Amino acid sequence: MILSKLAGAALIVNVAAGPTVETDGNVRLSLQQKNAAVQVLMRTATECIARTVAADPRFRKQAPHAELGDIIVASVPRCVGQVRAMIDAYDRYFGDGSGEAFFMGPYLDALPAAVSTLAVDRAD
Repeated sequence: MILSKLAGAALIVNVAAGPTVETDGNVRLSLQQKNAAVQVLMRTATECIARTVAADPRFRKQAPHAELGDIIVASVPRCVGQVRAMIDAYDRYFGDGSGEAFFMGPYLDALPAAVSTLAVDRAD
């Protein structure tokens, strides 16, 4: 259920932000350097989403996070710049289209747990 809502949010982000990557095909970094660059942007996007979730009155540390998916979906538009930067960097370093595939797959799979942990820390 969260995946379909986040997929919708991803499409909105894609349309709203539009493509901003201009690749020259000359990115000559090691895999480790590419991963490090993307990790920084991934952390920034995740922290933005976690801050927004923690500020949402529906988020309660004590309550089960049944609404967490909805809160995350609602927070993505506030973090569109960070999310777009992460997707664009992934495209630049790993090939066109890989950023959206990463966002829609592994990133969204891990996002609820990461946001829950970070948001709880921020709510303390």
